[in-house]
Formats: sequence, structure tokens, C-alpha cells
Amino acid sequence: MNRILVVSNRLPVNISKRNDKLEFIQSAGGLATGMSALQKTYEMVWIGWPGITRYTKDEKNEIISKLGENQLVPVFLTQQQVEQYYDNFSNRTIWPLFHYFTQYTNYEESSWDAYKNVNELFARHVLDQYHEGDMIWIHDYHLMLVPEMVRREQPDASIGYFLHIPFPSFEIFRYLPWRDSVLRGIMGADLIGFHTFDYARHFSSSIMRLQGLEHYLGQVFYDERMVRIDTFPMGINFEKYAGAPATKEVKKQVKHYKSICKESKVIISIDRLDYSKGILQRLHAFHQLLHDEPDIKGKVTLILLVVPSRDKVDSYQILKQEVDEFVGRINGEHGSISWTPIKYFYRSLPFEKVSALYSMADICLVTPFRDGMNLVAKEFVASKEKGDGVLILSEMAGSVNELSEAIVINPNDIKDIVVALQSALKMPRDEQQNRIQSMRNRLKRYDIYKWAEDYRQAGQC
Repeated sequence: MNRILVVSNRLPVNISKRNDKLEFIQSAGGLATGMSALQKTYEMVWIGWPGITRYTKDEKNEIISKLGENQLVPVFLTQQQVEQYYDNFSNRTIWPLFHYFTQYTNYEESSWDAYKNVNELFARHVLDQYHEGDMIWIHDYHLMLVPEMVRREQPDASIGYFLHIPFPSFEIFRYLPWRDSVLRGIMGADLIGFHTFDYARHFSSSIMRLQGLEHYLGQVFYDERMVRIDTFPMGINFEKYAGAPATKEVKKQVKHYKSICKESKVIISIDRLDYSKGILQRLHAFHQLLHDEPDIKGKVTLILLVVPSRDKVDSYQILKQEVDEFVGRINGEHGSISWTPIKYFYRSLPFEKVSALYSMADICLVTPFRDGMNLVAKEFVASKEKGDGVLILSEMAGSVNELSEAIVINPNDIKDIVVALQSALKMPRDEQQNRIQSMRNRLKRYDIYKWAEDYRQAGQC
């Protein structure tokens, strides 16, 4: 194998302008971390959008030059392309549909046309960079048509595709007017990866019902070649999160947080603002807990960290307003001068502060209605070196298969979440440690680096 060409919507570097000067900010995301492991062994070229739409000719040349020094290839998009391809089709059509929120799904021909055009633009960049013997690894729902587009021009290329969100059941997927084109696009790959067996099964069911393609042991004969469908549950940078509580910066933050929460037991909820995450259900459950057990008032605090996301989308604006109002209602109804039930932050926090929350929390509450993996649950567990802490996890999260020692709940059942919170608050320390340690051992064995290498090896490159 000569090289690995990584293709994703965004580059691992975000570019913005401040005072007419370009700023290059490195991403610390999970995918960037996983790819960095392969970069130690293989030459890698990364193709993606750099996050900027307005620039001069000189600035464009500067971007190409500086990114090129690190084997990064920018795909430049106009503001209109970003709005149509990303905001509209990717996040108003594919995201809600694949997460089973059909009521939020838009089906607009113009945004589909933009999606096709941008996928073609990405495919052209891949073909421009491709050398015989390279492995092409395409990521996520923004680029589902790229595998077939590249395959048409390079029929012998080694192409992998990985979907980082759930693939829905056939009964949901069939709603998509462009379903056949999407399936053909993905089937351009030799290896198609999903986080869980259920997602792979749903995909296999869809290609069988819509294209008449049968699979045997995860293999499908298509277009005179064999396509493999398999599962690769994405891990985290375990050592980074496991080692963080011992650092000076995190210890300082933990001390600060504990001084604010005093002697309260702490429940943390950390997520992007998204209707798929079940944030309102967490608030309903916490509200009910305070009603059912008034004696815990002043003894338990919920830290609610909501990271801003897609604030231009109507459904997200509505959700933000509902969260704001419900937090105010709970604090107004149950709070006192000396105790605020919910400490609410609508912002992103740096790694050290998030790690401090993981480290000092007694309970981590993760209740998505549907989630491809959910790395927050894994990060919390990894941060618990001493084993003190309880994870409450939705059965709809992809990570539940690896974190079976968590208290598993149905996110639609408020009573179930309340009972889980009651159990977590009373759980003996030795039981907490046994549960956490079992999960930590599993996460340590299959971390983000193992995930990336396993996928590469499965691609036989």
C-alpha cells in the first residue's frame, strides 16, 4: 500500500479569519485522533473542507500552501453550497431521518442536487490525489455518493466507507426519495463499516429489499466484485482521558467545581444541542426525582452542559428555548438561596474542564433516543481511575454494547430514568468500582487506535 487517502466533510484543521488574518486551529476530534495513529506508520493525505467560505485569492493560495505542508487538501465550498449540501440535505434530511425523527425531515430536490454536486467535487479531489495502490477511506453521511463516483473512474481502487451515525431500519430508510442513489453510492466501496451489528443489518436489509442483493456472512457480490459489510465500534483515546485526572490543570478544576457544589452528589449531562440526545427527558426525570424524594434537595446537583449546535435550524432553536425554560422552571420550583438544583451551561468547554467534570461526577446521565456511538459515556468511564461513579446509559446508544455494566434505561420511559437515578445514588462503592473497572478494561483494549488499525487491516491494504 502506498498511502491512505482520508476523505471527510471537515479537515482536522479549522480555518477562520480574525482581523483580516487567517487562523489555523487543530481539531481534537475522535476521527483526527484515530487517523494520527495510522499516520505514524503510513503516509496519509486528508481531503476535506477547511471551514471557511470567504477569502481572497492570496488567502486561498496561503491556505493551500500551509495545509499542503501537512498533507491536507482543502475542498473549497461556497456559502451557498454549505447551506444547501450541509445545513439542508445533510442536517435537515439525512440526520433526522437516520435518527428516526421523520417529523423533522425535509425532502427538497434543490438540496439533493447540491448534495450531489458537492459529492462530485469531493470525488474530483480524491481522483486528483489518487495514486495506484492507495487506500481511500471515506467518512460519514455527508459523502455517501463519493465511493461510487470514485469507483467509476478508478474501478480497481481500494475504497472504504464508514458511517458514524446509525443506519435506520428499512421501514425508515425507504422514506428517502433518493434512497437508491444513496445505496449505490455507498456500495461503490469495498468495505462498508458501521458502529454496531444492528446498523450493518439494517443496511443489508435495505440493499436486499431495494436492490435485490443478498449477503452471506457480511459479503455481497455487487458490480462484479465482492463488497464486505462489517462492524467496527469506534473507541476513544483511552490514555488521554484516563491520565487527565492526575494532571495539575484538571485537579485545579476539580477543586473549583467541588467548592461550588459543596457536599452535593453531582450528576453530569454533557451533549451537543440535538433533539436526538434526549436532553429534555433527562430534565423531566430529574424534576420527577426531586418531587418523589424531597429529602435529596440540597444534596444532589445536576450539571447540564449543552454544546451549541446547528443554531440556524428551526428545530434546534425550539429545543434550546424548551431547555432554557425547563431549567428555569426546575430551579425556580425546587431551588433555595443556598442550593441551585441545575447548573446550566450553554457553551463548549476545553478538554481540561470537561475532564474535571468527568472526574468529580458521581453519576453520568446519557439518554439519547438514537445515537451512532456516544463517546461521552466512554470518556466518563475512562476518566474514573478509582472506579467511583455510575453510568446511566440509553439502550439506544451504540456504545451500550460495550458498556453493559452501566445502568441501562429506555430513554422514552421517564419512570425508568428516575429509578435508575435512585439506584445510582444509593449504589455501594464496591459495586460502582466493579462495574467501572470492567468497562474500563474493555475500553482500554479497544481504543481509537485499535479501531483505526482494525479497519485498515479489514480493508486488506
